[in-house]
Amino acid sequence: MRDFLQQMTARFSVLRGVLPLNGVAAARDALAGVQLASMDIPQVLGYARIAGMPAVTGLYTVFLPLVAFAFFGASRHLVVAADSATATIFASRLATMAPASSAEYAALAAMVALLTAALLLVARIFKLGFLADFLSRTVLVGFLAGVGVQVGIAMLGDMFGVTGHATRSIDQLLLVVREAAHINVPTFAISALVVVVILVCKRLWPRLPVPLIAVVAGIAASDLLDFAAHGISVLGPVEGGLPPLRIPLVTWQQMLDLVPVAASCFVMIVAQSAAASRVFAERYHEPVDTNADLLGIAAANAAAAFSGAFVVNGSLTQTAMADRAGTRSQFGQLVFAAVVVAVLLFFSRFLQYLPHCILASIVFTIAVGLVDLRGLFAIRGESPGEFALAVFTAAAVVLIGVEHGILVAVAVSLLRHVRHSYRPHTMVLAPGDDGLWVPVPAVPGIETAPGLIVYRFGADLFYANDHFFVDDARRLIDRAPSAMRWFVVDASAITDLDYSAARSVGELCAALKQNGIEVIFARVNRYLRSDMDRHGITPIVESRCIFSTLHEALLAAGVEQPHERVKGAP
Repeated sequence: MRDFLQQMTARFSVLRGVLPLNGVAAARDALAGVQLASMDIPQVLGYARIAGMPAVTGLYTVFLPLVAFAFFGASRHLVVAADSATATIFASRLATMAPASSAEYAALAAMVALLTAALLLVARIFKLGFLADFLSRTVLVGFLAGVGVQVGIAMLGDMFGVTGHATRSIDQLLLVVREAAHINVPTFAISALVVVVILVCKRLWPRLPVPLIAVVAGIAASDLLDFAAHGISVLGPVEGGLPPLRIPLVTWQQMLDLVPVAASCFVMIVAQSAAASRVFAERYHEPVDTNADLLGIAAANAAAAFSGAFVVNGSLTQTAMADRAGTRSQFGQLVFAAVVVAVLLFFSRFLQYLPHCILASIVFTIAVGLVDLRGLFAIRGESPGEFALAVFTAAAVVLIGVEHGILVAVAVSLLRHVRHSYRPHTMVLAPGDDGLWVPVPAVPGIETAPGLIVYRFGADLFYANDHFFVDDARRLIDRAPSAMRWFVVDASAITDLDYSAARSVGELCAALKQNGIEVIFARVNRYLRSDMDRHGITPIVESRCIFSTLHEALLAAGVEQPHERVKGAP
């Protein structure tokens, strides 16, 4: 049987996250799956609250979606379930289209999951897993911090027992402040107790399932003491049984309105899932197949859409919880799904007594965990500029919303990359104190030797930075202490040359040659040489002035024994 399953896995690329699996590993993962369920069930109930969906739909996200990813995904560790980031993304938009927890709202949420599944399937077909690289880790830290702040603010109303809800974080905060005089004291006391206990136990006894204990204790206390009669809001009747399978029905216009929401969820899923799967694959020295994971998450979201749930994501926090519980394959997640089935069939009726404030408090502690202060301070210590980008992204999420904040995060990541390529570091070899040539920042007034400048441009040449290359070269030559005879371009960092840059570089080389200055290209790789040939730069500088090493280029410029004079020369 085991051989048959392995053959099926190899042939159809399924169950890669489960197999190979022996009896000992299955027992270990089964026990870990039960422990994971005890920790994660309260969290997914809280995520349903963030999403504006009925609490039971949080359980739906860890049933069929978990099974679908285990079947089609490749990661042995990634937990695909409800997630606070994606829940906040679509909830912020759906709240303006339908009342939370209504049938129309649930249909819209299911359609977002279906559209997200379609985008993920397209990404898998065209092998777009590389898109995860366009959301930098720095900006992702800032984005998650912003989500944490926004989710934390959204939970304050339930934690304080304040009625009313605002869609924007600032408005919600102002609402809580205005209603401060009407805080329900018992609700606030329970909330404060739950938050303190969870945070303290998380530090002292991280493996203790405190959220589950809080849920069970809250249900028991609510039933015995009749919390609802004392003004403490509770969930109310929760539909039991397995999720009904149905196709989400929305209007054509509503579906078009949901496409940007699904696109935002798609970007978040690709970035966060890839990061989570890579972290744990590297920890256990396992291969990473991002494209296969995209297929698995697409299947999981399709399962969520047809089972009355909402968007699911590869959660870094829940994957870390699974790892701490001891799971080493998706078999542990399948056992988790089996535990959820038991809860849906036999224990869902007890959920009606669960106070909203306990769920909100659990979610609040989750939100606190999303704000990675240690990571932010580490970024600040190493790169103040990147820290500013992370803070800007967090502020954008809080002030303008998660849906637009994720787009800002992607734009900021790309702009930062373009900025570095637009004005790259440039260097000139100059005599050092020990007589050897050392690279120094390229500022006018320095030269490598009388009549010689060795200039290094630190990026590919393209239409946005070609003028910087030309202007920098002209300034160095015009302000050199002696008349220039050779201008050597160290092209080790240049692998690409587009049409616009080729025109500018060709015109510069032609002008310098007319002024009696020989232009020599050193460390030219095969790709750059091909571009130079195609764009007509080679005939201008002549093939005799294009070299694959700096040593040959300096010899062509008449410099004797460059290896002894140039520190670090090849």
